[in-house]
Amino acid sequence: MSAHYNPYKKYTRVWIPDPETVWRAAEISRDFKQGESVLHLCLEDGTPLEYPLGPAGNPMPFLRNPDILVGENDLTALSYLHEPAVLHNLRVRFLESNHIYTYCGIVLVAINPYDELQIYGEEVINAYSGRNMGDMDPHIFAVAEEAYKQMARDERNQSIIVSGESGAGKTVSAKYAMRFFATVGGSANDTNVEDKVLASSPIMEAIGNAKTTRNDNSSRFGKYIEIGFDRSYHIIGANMRTYLLEKSRVVFQAEDERNYHIFYQLCASASLPELRDLGLASAEDFAYTSAGENIFIEGVNDADELDRTRRAFRLLGIKDASQNVVFRVLAAILHLGNVQICAQRDGESCHVSGDDEHLAHFCRLLGLELPQMEHWLCHRKLATASETYVKNMSAERATNARDALAKHIYARVFDWIVAHINLALRASSERRSFIGVLDIYGFETFEVNSFEQFCINYANEKLQQQFNSHVFKLEQEEYMKEQIPWTLIDFHDNQPCIDLIEARLGVLDLLDEECKVPKGTDQNWAQKLYKQHSSNAHFQKPRMSNSAFVIVHFADQVAYECAGFLEKNRDTVYDEQINILKASKLQLVADLFATEDGGPKSARVNVRPAKSTPRPPNKEHRKSVGLQFRSSLHLLMETLNATTPHYVRCIKPNDDKQAFSFDSGRAVQQLRACGVLETIRISAAGYPSRWTYVDFFSRYRVLMRKSDVSCPDKKSVCQTLLATLIKEGDMFQLGKSKIFFRAGQVAYLEKLRADKFRAACMVIQKTVRGWLQRLRYRKIRKSAILLQRYGRGYLARRYAEYLRLTRAAVVCQKNYRMARERRAFLQLRRATVTIQAFARGMFTRRIFQEFMLHHKALVIQRCVRGWLQRVRYRRMRRAAVVLQCAFRRSRAQRRFRTLKTEAPVARRLTKLNAGMENKIVQLQIKMDEQGKDYREQNEQLLRANTSLGTELSRVQQQLQHLQQTRSQQGGATAAAQLTTLRAELEALSKELEGARAHESQTEERHRTEKLELTRRVAELEEENALLKSQKEELNQKIKQQSNRAQEDVGSALLRAEMDAERRRYQNLLKEYSALEQRYDNLKEEVSLAKFQPGHHRSSSNQSSLESDSNYTSISTSEAGDADDVLQLVEVSETCEVGADKAAMDIGIFVKLQKRVRDLEQERKRLQASLDKMDEVARNKDSVDAAAVAAASLTEEAAADLAYNNLKREELELENRQLKEHLEELRRSVGQEAPRDGYHVLMSQLKAANEELDARKEEVVMLKTQLVSAAPPTHQQVLETESGERVDAVATLPSDRDQALTLYRQVCQSNKLMEHELQSQAHQHGQEVEALRAEMETLKGDVGRKQEALNYATSLSPQALLEYSVQLEITRLTDDNLDLKELVEKLEKNERKLKKQLRIYMKKVQELQASRGGSGGRAKSDLGRHVTLQRKEKDFEGMLEYDREDEPLLIQMLVTGQSSLPPHASCLPRACGEEERRARVVQVGLHRVRWRAERKGARCWCFADMRPSMLSGTVPCLPAYILFMCVRHADYVNDDGKVESLLTATINAVKRVLKRNEDFETTSFWLANTSRLLHCLKQYSGDEAFVVQNTAKQNEHCLKNFDLTEYRQVLSDLSIQIYQQLVRIAEAAIQPMIVSAMLESESIPSLAGVKPAGYRNRSSSVDQDGGQGTPSGGYTLRALIRQLSLFDGIMREHGLDPEIAGQVVRQLFHCVNAVTLNNILLRKDVCSWSTGMQLRYNTSQMEEWLRANKLYQTGAAQTLCPIIQVAQLLQVKKKTSEDADAICSLCTALNSQQIVKILNLYTPLNEFEERVTVSFIRNIQKQLQEREAGEAQEGAVAKEASQLLVDTKQTLPLLFPYAPSSLGLETLHFPASLGLHFLVRV
Repeated sequence: MSAHYNPYKKYTRVWIPDPETVWRAAEISRDFKQGESVLHLCLEDGTPLEYPLGPAGNPMPFLRNPDILVGENDLTALSYLHEPAVLHNLRVRFLESNHIYTYCGIVLVAINPYDELQIYGEEVINAYSGRNMGDMDPHIFAVAEEAYKQMARDERNQSIIVSGESGAGKTVSAKYAMRFFATVGGSANDTNVEDKVLASSPIMEAIGNAKTTRNDNSSRFGKYIEIGFDRSYHIIGANMRTYLLEKSRVVFQAEDERNYHIFYQLCASASLPELRDLGLASAEDFAYTSAGENIFIEGVNDADELDRTRRAFRLLGIKDASQNVVFRVLAAILHLGNVQICAQRDGESCHVSGDDEHLAHFCRLLGLELPQMEHWLCHRKLATASETYVKNMSAERATNARDALAKHIYARVFDWIVAHINLALRASSERRSFIGVLDIYGFETFEVNSFEQFCINYANEKLQQQFNSHVFKLEQEEYMKEQIPWTLIDFHDNQPCIDLIEARLGVLDLLDEECKVPKGTDQNWAQKLYKQHSSNAHFQKPRMSNSAFVIVHFADQVAYECAGFLEKNRDTVYDEQINILKASKLQLVADLFATEDGGPKSARVNVRPAKSTPRPPNKEHRKSVGLQFRSSLHLLMETLNATTPHYVRCIKPNDDKQAFSFDSGRAVQQLRACGVLETIRISAAGYPSRWTYVDFFSRYRVLMRKSDVSCPDKKSVCQTLLATLIKEGDMFQLGKSKIFFRAGQVAYLEKLRADKFRAACMVIQKTVRGWLQRLRYRKIRKSAILLQRYGRGYLARRYAEYLRLTRAAVVCQKNYRMARERRAFLQLRRATVTIQAFARGMFTRRIFQEFMLHHKALVIQRCVRGWLQRVRYRRMRRAAVVLQCAFRRSRAQRRFRTLKTEAPVARRLTKLNAGMENKIVQLQIKMDEQGKDYREQNEQLLRANTSLGTELSRVQQQLQHLQQTRSQQGGATAAAQLTTLRAELEALSKELEGARAHESQTEERHRTEKLELTRRVAELEEENALLKSQKEELNQKIKQQSNRAQEDVGSALLRAEMDAERRRYQNLLKEYSALEQRYDNLKEEVSLAKFQPGHHRSSSNQSSLESDSNYTSISTSEAGDADDVLQLVEVSETCEVGADKAAMDIGIFVKLQKRVRDLEQERKRLQASLDKMDEVARNKDSVDAAAVAAASLTEEAAADLAYNNLKREELELENRQLKEHLEELRRSVGQEAPRDGYHVLMSQLKAANEELDARKEEVVMLKTQLVSAAPPTHQQVLETESGERVDAVATLPSDRDQALTLYRQVCQSNKLMEHELQSQAHQHGQEVEALRAEMETLKGDVGRKQEALNYATSLSPQALLEYSVQLEITRLTDDNLDLKELVEKLEKNERKLKKQLRIYMKKVQELQASRGGSGGRAKSDLGRHVTLQRKEKDFEGMLEYDREDEPLLIQMLVTGQSSLPPHASCLPRACGEEERRARVVQVGLHRVRWRAERKGARCWCFADMRPSMLSGTVPCLPAYILFMCVRHADYVNDDGKVESLLTATINAVKRVLKRNEDFETTSFWLANTSRLLHCLKQYSGDEAFVVQNTAKQNEHCLKNFDLTEYRQVLSDLSIQIYQQLVRIAEAAIQPMIVSAMLESESIPSLAGVKPAGYRNRSSSVDQDGGQGTPSGGYTLRALIRQLSLFDGIMREHGLDPEIAGQVVRQLFHCVNAVTLNNILLRKDVCSWSTGMQLRYNTSQMEEWLRANKLYQTGAAQTLCPIIQVAQLLQVKKKTSEDADAICSLCTALNSQQIVKILNLYTPLNEFEERVTVSFIRNIQKQLQEREAGEAQEGAVAKEASQLLVDTKQTLPLLFPYAPSSLGLETLHFPASLGLHFLVRV
């Protein structure tokens, strides 16, 4: 500090003493100069004051702190540390901000608000849990968290010392501290120890608390509760120790006070049935409860409190019977107080009335003898060395003895209850550490102070000594840690006062000595004190009293009255009365007094002898209370010294119990008494202000040079700055990480900083004001110029107006004169024109009249001449007509006579003409048809010539042979027919030529008519289109009207039809699937029959299935094409020999059946063609020979048809015989020995071969007959021997196409039969060889089995059993190998068949494209065949597994917990020696480890889950696999399998999630569980879920089971997993939220740094690079990165976007809640800069939501409260308009939160104004009015009264139905999953 610096200048604010308010604020009105005796001040009300200084006056007044420091959380952060600063800071925080907690170094000062505050909920506990003590606002939870954290970190026991006078809130503070420990360190098991610890509070309050004048619930005892923790720092138990119970309150209470609560609770509940036996009444009826004359407490229901106490008893394990006994003892105490002791006349004796009902109740309740108790209440026993005698007691002494007995009984009951509470709270395991909570009375001083106040103040002296030493020790450690030179700080040591009390010949020692004197009195003891300690500085004798003494305590001087000290110290209870109690009939009452320590002995059985024996006096009753208290106090101090203490000082703000009322006098008195000011003094004596280099640099860099600001070495820069600013080196010290300042130095630096800012502000103001003045001058100058311009313009405009008016007058005159002259001229001209017009009109009319006369004459002449000419014309025309009529009549008469003679001949010709016309029409029609057919036949013949060229010669030879045969049979008939046919042909040729001539004419006429018809058709089409459009409109209207009327009915009918159709379709699918599965199973059994050494299963079902099934497979397809047959043959040839040989007998009969059906179909087609030709032949009535030939052909066809039907019946009969033989063969193979089966097989095969040959011959004969019947239907070209060509026509040309088709089919059939016979012969040879090989194999098997049988008969039973097991293992191993080989072969064949199928499909498509519509039938047949083949091979979306593989399936997909042998089939084949050496192999979703067992065996052990291994596959693949397994179980109708699989899956998922609580695993199983739930819904068949399904997905719906219950279970499981996922995510981001949202500087250099207090400077966690500072904490980028990681994991796992959005929304709610709670609990973040940072951070969070397309999830809305908080921190807070704006802006915040933030708002510098109290009150009033209006509208939320937001709140959860578009049949899972035991179905 500068040497010439004078702090007492004008405008400096100071504190001066005041008798009323203790300290009063003032301001220096004139600079103070050294040597002046008066300081000129001005009070706050403007009153001037001359404050005297100097030796005769006052010292220099205390300086006030800057306004920016007022209201600090920590008193040590104040620049000036003194009593008025501390008092003012507490007053401002308590009254203006309603903050009841304030730090004072290591002490937490708690002011009792006398009001319920919402700052102790679970949300507040969660907010303080895990936080450093200086990070949050002061709170009792912060102290508890600090103790808990230090216990865990330092492994040292902790203590929380809560002290204060009565009514200061000690009990409540201790209770909340224990609640914090119970919540944070809850028990790890289900013992609920934390609940029991909390339950002890209402019990102890009932038996140890009472109403006093200062407090309604004052603790009248001290207690120390040790809460034990295990190694995991969970509560395992507790123990309670009590100190100095105020027993005198049991028998006496001051005015307006009460006895202990339990008595009033019992009296209030006296009407309860279980308490009626106690004989209680109102509390006013008992002397012990009515002494204070006020038995009620406002707002407290004693009956309800008793219920609460009894519930706490039960929770602690104290049974109702024990409770009733305790209540009996307490009621007996009340009755004992009402026992009337009457004095005798002599005054030395007394008696109790015999009918005293209270004494009777007392004895009855305690089980005592009434006469004995009545006697010993008035007598006592005196024992001497030689004899014992009974002495009467006076009434006063008897009353005292009665009261002493009552106090003793209550003390024993109190101790018994405490002991049982400790027993219930006893730790069940070893206690590792504990935290003690000491709730003890504070320093007390009253008008009359007695023994209790002496003990209390003695205890506070000891605690103050321990506190001083601890504070001194902390200061020393801090200086040594920072390597600051240590100088001894002088502090008040109260050891002399303690020695005065407890040293040898001290107060307590003399008191005990006086108590031992038989005739000792209080006055004698007082005289001894005066004599012994009169020279002690801490002991004084009052001037006006000889029965009192004064002790100078650390807090104040206290005068104690000696009266009653000896009696209270002795605590005399007569042995006779105790012995009566020991003899109680109630075991618990007897146990209370049976032992010296009064501990609980309920578990012991005390056997009392019938006759009592004399015993020595009880030494316990001779031990003084003072000695006991001193011993327990020393034990307490040893415990506290062995722990790390934390101090809570409770302050009582006023004596009237008014809410938020502050009495400065009472507060200062308590601050002095509790040691807070001593802490301030110790801190102020050293270096109270401490800054880190970074904070100091940030705060005071404005005082540095520009070059120093950029220097990286902050420490050197700070050192240079301090050396420049503070000249005195002793005013600061530089530590390793901090700078230490003397008191007032920070204020000096703040002044320099403020001066710097003030100078800068003056520069800014100067510049701005100059700029404003220049701006104003420019504006004035501009205005003057503007005015001049407007003035000059006005004058110019006025002169211009004059010129315009002058010019206008001249123009008007000119125009007027011109108009006048013109008007005269026009009038003259008008008269002249009128005269001329009349004259010219007269002349013109005359000429016109002459012209009209001449014209009329011409008209008359024209009419007359025309009439004359017309008369002449009519006359001449009549004459001509007459002449013509006469001529024509004569010529007609001549023609009539000629026709009359020719009439017969004409009539005959007309008849002939009509017949010819009809004939011509018929011929024309026939010619048209023949021409059309001829053209078509020519086209077909041209196409067929190329293919029939090679066969033409052979056909001609056949025709010649046929002609020769016919000629031999009837040559003459054939020649006659040929001649007739040729004649007819010639006649027809002639007619054809005539018809062709007529045809040309007809075509021309047809062409003309066609054009006309085309035009007409076009017109009709247009008209039709118009009508159609009108019809459509009408139909549309009708449909709309009908739809409205029948919509409901139609939809219901349609829905019913669809349901019925769906059921029918599902039934068909079910039957088809069952049949197909049955066929596959039988086929597989037959194909594997040769590998079974034992029983062979019959394949009769397969045979019947192939012959009768409606769903044809490859072997039973009905395709008749040769290509298909060849394809089947090729496929059969390419298959492996093993599989073909096993089913060769089946294939032969199946192929025979197929060929028989093909031939039968071909025969039917030929028969239909023959019938058509026969019908055509019969219609030819004109040719007799043709009719005869047709008749003969029909007879032959009929004969052939009959023959073919007969053959077909024979073939069907033989087919049935073959089936029977096949059944016999199968039975023989399954039942008989292998050799017999071989013979049967060979015989059946031989018979089949013979039958095949016969069928071949019959087929050849049938085809030959069909071919022989074909020539009469064809047009043949014959060649005679001479080479002449002859056309032979059997029928009309229209049958030529059919004949060619039949001929082509016959040729194809021949080729097909030849190829088929060859292939069958080849197959027959292969079958014979295969059967021979099988015969040899069977022979070898029979031989080996015979040898094994002979060997087995020679073995013993034990060896035979082992040999059988070995054989079975060998057989199973061989079968397993064979099956694997067969599976590989089948897979190879399957791939080959699929390849061939693709090739054939391609060929079919090409053939269809080339042939077009010509091969329609073949196309449809082939397509049907291919479709059936593919349908058989399609994957139906099911996975088959054995029931034994279910645990393996669950292990591979879900749990991963298994130990398998090395040969386990689930391990991958690639697991070789390298993987075994590496000891880790990937199997399924798990990593499998190779480990060694004890006996050398090795096994595979699943290590952990690997959901990331499925990142490249379909999301939620395990869910799909499990559902496909469920589908197969449903398909086979196995309800047990479905139930077992789903139950095992659900349980396994629960185990996995319980074992692996990480986000990735939880997200993975949430996605799979929800997907499995969606699959169960999607494929359930319910209408609500199948709307979006495809047709294929609807086919895959479940058929047999309704899994609604499992859907509900999976839904509940999904909710549980969701909650666990949210809990894991919240636990991950919760440590980041505060640092990222509030502490990290997202906008650099925006936040300012304020002076920090002791807690911020010396937290329990070292902040150098730790998380306590923003530099070491989390940033917003880290938080967003963590959220992005969560979102990426959920997307990768395929979690439904709706669920993922709800997770993000829940996390944003957590961010909002934690951030808002921290703002409400931290004053340092309630500033304008924090609001700016918070708004920026929330905008970044919203931007992240938009970037990840999550904004629509509603997560952004959850940030509304903190967004409004940011706006509230930034908005103006001064005027009423600002208040209205705030009320309308902060709609998401309740009134408490808004007021709390306004109270916490802290300016960062002195240039920013504080929020005034009046503004806050205005805001509060408006908010209350708003809430009242909302309450009237019924819109008040339940949480409106809550201050903090519940961070554990779970937002409403909804799992929307999200069907999958993925088809189950398209799913493929990688082989790496190890699920080879699953079979795709």
